[in-house]
Amino acid sequence: MDIPADQLSHQALEGIIEEFVSQEGTDYGLVEVSLQEKVAQVKEQIRAGEVVIRFDSQSQSCGIFRKK
Repeated sequence: MDIPADQLSHQALEGIIEEFVSQEGTDYGLVEVSLQEKVAQVKEQIRAGEVVIRFDSQSQSCGIFRKK
């Protein structure tokens, strides 16, 4: 089930995004990118509709996924 970001508390949204960027293992190349910058990038992707927050009822967990 997709969850609109505006229906989450600020703390919940920050937690979901921080968990996502800390687990994704994306290579940012030679430039180090701070956690705050990564979170801001994901927030922008959510705002732009490029990614969605999805809740999986079987695993009782949330994730961020590219919109199809």
